[in-house]
Amino acid sequence: MISFVPRKHLSDAIAESLRRNPVTALLGPRRVGKSTLARLFAEDERNRFDLENPIDLARLGSDSYGILSNLKGVVVIDELQEIPEIVSQLRVIVDDPMCQSRFLVTGSASPQLTGQTSQTLAGRVRHIEMGGFDLNEIDPSAIMKLWFRGSFPQSFLASSDEDSKEWLEEFMKTWVMRDIPRLAEGRLSPQTLSRFLLMLAHYHGQAWNQRDVAESLGIDVKSVQRYLEVFEGAYLIRRLMPMESNIGKRVRKAHRFYFRDSGLLHRLLRIRDMDDLRTHDRLGASWEGFALEQVIRIFGLQSDDCFFWRTHAGAEIDLVCSRGGRLTGFEFKASSSNPRVTKGTHEAMKDLELEELYVVYPGDRDFMIHDSIRAVPLTKLVELASTLVR
Repeated sequence: MISFVPRKHLSDAIAESLRRNPVTALLGPRRVGKSTLARLFAEDERNRFDLENPIDLARLGSDSYGILSNLKGVVVIDELQEIPEIVSQLRVIVDDPMCQSRFLVTGSASPQLTGQTSQTLAGRVRHIEMGGFDLNEIDPSAIMKLWFRGSFPQSFLASSDEDSKEWLEEFMKTWVMRDIPRLAEGRLSPQTLSRFLLMLAHYHGQAWNQRDVAESLGIDVKSVQRYLEVFEGAYLIRRLMPMESNIGKRVRKAHRFYFRDSGLLHRLLRIRDMDDLRTHDRLGASWEGFALEQVIRIFGLQSDDCFFWRTHAGAEIDLVCSRGGRLTGFEFKASSSNPRVTKGTHEAMKDLELEELYVVYPGDRDFMIHDSIRAVPLTKLVELASTLVR
């Protein structure tokens, strides 16, 4: 079994950032390989610190500033959120004209860490997001496996679907159920948190009603909001905002949430295998979330540039993104043959004056559905992204 997949585009981005910036922050969920990748850049073991390792904590002792300020070359600090005060120390260290080091820090993307590095290290840090595998890193023949198992390396590379399922179950127990409440500083019982996750799974890709969710769980709206923020900050879910436009249409204002990893979604929905997925009532929602995530990553889109469009009259587009001052639309269809668009899609294109719409589906033919509407197999998404001007 393959145990390591080179992640060249990430390695190149890190190397470039280390040349240009005093601090590079590699952020993403746990278990996507941040530590493994980061450690490749620190040749000297004395320059590597894992802040969840008691031995490394002892090495830093009570004088982390003194130790870090005297190092040379690339210094890797894993899980920086465990000792957030180091962020302010790094600012002083890298501002010293005598500094001879570059810092590569990793974090499990807690909102506190992201906000703190942005503010304290403003002008000194570049943030690089690292998720699981995407279409750039796998063989096109493995796309269905990527969809079903999800993008976490140990889940995707597992020797069997059963081993993948066990890994995902353990991930949810150790990370989601243990560390998310700590980050949220909340007091939800494990049973309530489990129900919350299940509700999120069933709302995947649908309009989110925060008040209804709070009432169903018997908790206050602020607790729901706080947990959502932490799930987002930990890169477990993606929030998609409704697009607003001054065209006189009544637009639905509710947000949509998607699990960023399809494997986690399938485990929460207790989907056993691909046959089960193909007959499941959440098939379309699962494909939409999976393909949407791949589009955002392959096209290098920022969250602030991604929206959905839906009017009360039913005109709808799954993803509208701003690229180079132009709007581009994407629809996601789970049908492997002859994907179609609705009358509402045509109306939405007119509403937004879209020049192009791509329908991403799991087939193998690239063809025009209608003027300015093109069906694109997911296998050709990388090729499409390379041909479009950003």
